Amino acid sequence: MAKNKKKKNSFSTRAVRNGTKRSFFGEHSEAIYQTSSFVFDTAEEAAQKFSGDQEGLIYSRFTNPNTEMFEERLASLEGAEAGCATSTGMGAIMLTCMTFLKSGDRILATPSLFGATIQLFETMLKKFNIGVDYARLTDIADWERKLKKNTKLIFLESPSNPLNEIADLKKISAIASNAGIISIVDNCLCTPALQNPLKFGIDLSLHSATKFIDGQGRSLGGVIAGNKKLIDELKKTMRFCGFSLSPFNCWLLFKSLETLSIRMNQHSQSSEKIAEWLSVDKRVSSVYYPGLKCHPQYELAMSQQKSGGALISFELNHPTSNSALTRAWRIIDNMTLFSRTGNLGDTRSTVTHPATTTHAKVDAKTKKLAGITNGLIRLSIGLEDYSDLISDLDEAMDS
Repeated sequence: MAKNKKKKNSFSTRAVRNGTKRSFFGEHSEAIYQTSSFVFDTAEEAAQKFSGDQEGLIYSRFTNPNTEMFEERLASLEGAEAGCATSTGMGAIMLTCMTFLKSGDRILATPSLFGATIQLFETMLKKFNIGVDYARLTDIADWERKLKKNTKLIFLESPSNPLNEIADLKKISAIASNAGIISIVDNCLCTPALQNPLKFGIDLSLHSATKFIDGQGRSLGGVIAGNKKLIDELKKTMRFCGFSLSPFNCWLLFKSLETLSIRMNQHSQSSEKIAEWLSVDKRVSSVYYPGLKCHPQYELAMSQQKSGGALISFELNHPTSNSALTRAWRIIDNMTLFSRTGNLGDTRSTVTHPATTTHAKVDAKTKKLAGITNGLIRLSIGLEDYSDLISDLDEAMDS
């Protein structure tokens, strides 16, 4: 009789069980290994571990049990072979660039990116003679046109921040594969609970774990998931460049993954109701939420994502008029339940004015290409009752 294949556990089970390591104490809740280094029984053992002839823990800049647990659990949720944790989401982006790019290479990206990512590409990378080209996120032909012989990375967000544009991941991964270059998707807004880019052929899925993975506004962190060959290359760079995540933050993020599916489902349910309310409000000209059937890429979004997610952006009437900034700020200032902060992905709902915060240092041309107007307001929906949030929005817009 043939042996039964080992059953692959569901997402929620993996989020709770995968990656756990126990010490000889037999603790049920995973321990925190708050140590900078690890000891060796003999000088020979130290030499073998430093040379790589023997596996084992050496120094927490590149080996720590909490790091390993977080990486293994996140990778299992992404459907990846391995993961690499970093100090922040921006650290994760910089690590991938330092690992896979050299002077003279180019990145093909999109203007529909987080403002700090554009700044990193336009300022830091150009110091090292690394160029950047931009394609329209939703235009596959434009991605093909903008490829050059020295393009080595494709980098994008889907959904994009803050306008929730959706990229066709399968088609973009095919473009990258045919050209022999690495494709990277910033999966921060969906998390693996709602979307798995690797399933569509993308090489690396990258996160600011500070956002929904932590989900409670407590800690900084980043993580990259993909095949073992690429992750091993990232870890070689990590060993010497110091992008490492602290053991305590690894432990926080590892434990947060246990509730990720529950939180993302609740975020999405509330967000859909709030987006529907905004979509019929006469004070609003546009609502950007991929879970709305009126979204121009609704069908594509629902073929790649399990739901619309927790980020909603909307524009006031006449979003480019001289009064748009004043009106947007007044609404934001009159909100009482939404926290005014640049962060997102919290249990508490947040509100941001992208043009003057997250995209404040982006030049006017790129800002216009990204669709960032003075009348644009971004919401990250938390775990409060959605009806209370709608009341707060309604009263603030009446102001």
